[in-house]
Amino acid sequence: MEFLIIIGLIFILYVAWKYWTLFMGAGYDPAPMDKVYKMLAIANVKSSDVVYDLGCGDGRILLTAARKFGARAVGIEIDPFRFLFAWFITLLSGQSRKIRIRFGNFFKHNITDATVVILFLYGPTNNRLKGKLSRELKPGTRVVSYIWRFDDWELVDFSPEDRIYLYTIS
Repeated sequence: MEFLIIIGLIFILYVAWKYWTLFMGAGYDPAPMDKVYKMLAIANVKSSDVVYDLGCGDGRILLTAARKFGARAVGIEIDPFRFLFAWFITLLSGQSRKIRIRFGNFFKHNITDATVVILFLYGPTNNRLKGKLSRELKPGTRVVSYIWRFDDWELVDFSPEDRIYLYTIS
């Protein structure tokens, strides 16, 4: 009986850890690496870009932007464990000069220096972000969303088979 209680508690803790960030904007579900590359490619990321990943999780988008595309990258993560993991992986990768990981709620961070914003959040969160993105991002900034579209924003490009959507701030 004690064994079942321990297993039950472990399960509850795991589910809470994995999905508590859903209340902040999205649960943790890392994008497959082939989609990461496609998101950065559809945004036409270059070495002159500053790529932001809002809810950066394990930092895979940031690392790919820096390594494969030569861009500077900034991630914002609210989960302390994932923040530390992404920070540590960045340190070990040798890309720490190009990548910054910020801890906290991306709604409260200034993102005005972004030239590309990558999102793999939740549909309602994307729509809550529209005002912030419109206010803080310069015209021409590219916004890429994986899986979820923005209501009432005009698509610039998309990959229907990958569910990757590109928008440009006007």
